[in-house]
Amino acid sequence: MEEKGNSSFTYLRPMQHLNVFQKAARILYNALLKLYVCLVPPECNVKRKYHISVCQMFKDEAPYLKEWLEYHLLIGIDHFYLYDNNSSDNYRDILEPYIAAGTVTLLPWTPDHAQTAAYEDCIRRFREESDWIGFIDVDEFIVPVAEDSFPAFLDRFSHRPAVLLYWRFFGSGGMIQRDTSRLVCEDFTVASEKLYNKGKCFYNSNYQYAWNCEKNKTMFHMLWCRVGHCLIPAVDMFDRFTVGSWFPPIHREIPLQLNHYAIKSYTEHLEKNKKGDIFYEKPTHGDDVFYMRDQRCSVADYRIYKYLTLLKRRISGDV
Repeated sequence: MEEKGNSSFTYLRPMQHLNVFQKAARILYNALLKLYVCLVPPECNVKRKYHISVCQMFKDEAPYLKEWLEYHLLIGIDHFYLYDNNSSDNYRDILEPYIAAGTVTLLPWTPDHAQTAAYEDCIRRFREESDWIGFIDVDEFIVPVAEDSFPAFLDRFSHRPAVLLYWRFFGSGGMIQRDTSRLVCEDFTVASEKLYNKGKCFYNSNYQYAWNCEKNKTMFHMLWCRVGHCLIPAVDMFDRFTVGSWFPPIHREIPLQLNHYAIKSYTEHLEKNKKGDIFYEKPTHGDDVFYMRDQRCSVADYRIYKYLTLLKRRISGDV
């Protein structure tokens, strides 16, 4: 079942249905949270070495790393903290130029299924280096839509502890196999019609992360901070605190989307399932998941193509 919004925004999973009094209570609670955060200043407010960084854990993702890095450098990411989870491919050959240039900090991370612990390690070690730290995977690409600049978008949330970017799923487009030397963002253009009410977070380092908090078990999806004496969740990209599983519909164009190339071609899906998950102990990428995600995707989405020529020139070394 879908919860309808406008032509740009809908939730792709069953939502909690509230009566009019519950809806009013949620709206009031959201307003009170905004007032509280405005009244309590951030823990600190300093400019750091990097403005926007991304933290990612990867395992055997060498074919995809260069495209992902060059694309996010193109849209305004300054630095990358990359946690290698026991990769056995040629990832170092791909990353060495970025490490030498000071663009990538590479860290070994040997525990299995310890993604949250790695990301909390990143906050603990590098919070003083970067104003913002985002937590996105190698199959996720930030795409400005109505927004012209991703850094300018985040700057508008300098008074918020964290921001959630919503996913748009991309399917296989009917590909059984493909040449993985080609660009992911060029080959996969069939997407879900609407956004998903789940995504990934960017953390504002001026605020205190909520350590030892059960709510942060999957902090990359839903990140909580401590503001004064209160636990405060992330806002979404419409500046709504992400409390519970109900939001009023949106009646304006989305500022950006997080393209989630979760399955790619069928053979890439099989390889992903074979190597296991960096968070879940049990397999989570079986054929049932592949077909479920693929069947959500039925519309063409070329929004990322506006960057394609420049991205190709960056990858080839022309820029």
